[in-house]
Amino acid sequence: MSKNLSAVASTQFDDMVKHAFQTSGKLRNYVTIRNNIVGDTYKFRAMGKGLATQRTAPSSDTIPMDIAQSLITCTLTNWDADEYTDIFDSKEVNFDEVNELASTISSALGRRLDQLIIDACINAGSYAGTVGTEIGGAGTGMNMAKIRKAKRYLDDQGVPTEGRVMLISAAGLEGLLGETPVTSTDYNSVKALVNGELDTFVGFKFEVIETRVEGGLPITVGLVRDGFAFHRDALGLAIGMDISTKIDWIAQKKSWLSAGQMKSGAIARDVLGIVKVQSTEVA
Repeated sequence: MSKNLSAVASTQFDDMVKHAFQTSGKLRNYVTIRNNIVGDTYKFRAMGKGLATQRTAPSSDTIPMDIAQSLITCTLTNWDADEYTDIFDSKEVNFDEVNELASTISSALGRRLDQLIIDACINAGSYAGTVGTEIGGAGTGMNMAKIRKAKRYLDDQGVPTEGRVMLISAAGLEGLLGETPVTSTDYNSVKALVNGELDTFVGFKFEVIETRVEGGLPITVGLVRDGFAFHRDALGLAIGMDISTKIDWIAQKKSWLSAGQMKSGAIARDVLGIVKVQSTEVA
């Protein structure tokens, strides 16, 4: 094998990985993003609510609202998705295998980016409310009662309806698809059973997080799963280095090292825009 990989092959591989990465992560577009961060931390600004005051007389002095502001530090971490391969050759490149490797690298980084956001929910510490597994019946799975309760908590905090997301497990989706209000066109314009999916309902965009080696949605010994409902502005994603790739010849391996990397971090910006939703899962 030649040790000289053509620039065309390397550039094409990089483009393929970046393209696949845009569709591999589920949660990137559901949070507030700050790009091109320099350094290992970024401070998101959290602003409190303002209170309008009545004007008492013409030309009276302005009364500032004194809006509370705080800085929330997000730590960025470095992530790699590397693999040794001999599929690259300067004279002939097996593009089917290149495509598979690009998909594998991008998916690994996409899932890790998702996990950073999920972990930000887990580590929020406090929430607008916690929907216990007893809502809708003791030890029950995902149901309409839990969704209504999550909506109530966010509504009570004045969270905008546009930009709400709910993360559930596959078992959670199974439970919801068994609920008549979810699947009936009398209640829901989204015909969930046509594709066996649930897209948007009661103002939430639903995303199913499957079982993942990265962690996914946490589950306890008692099979109580933690899901999360949140607003886009409640979570921040800081990106210092968006996904990039590098290909190097490693002589001692007699192989190419195809490497994908990124630098990013996520943090809860406003815990009052996040709700923990618990459900009990059965096999």
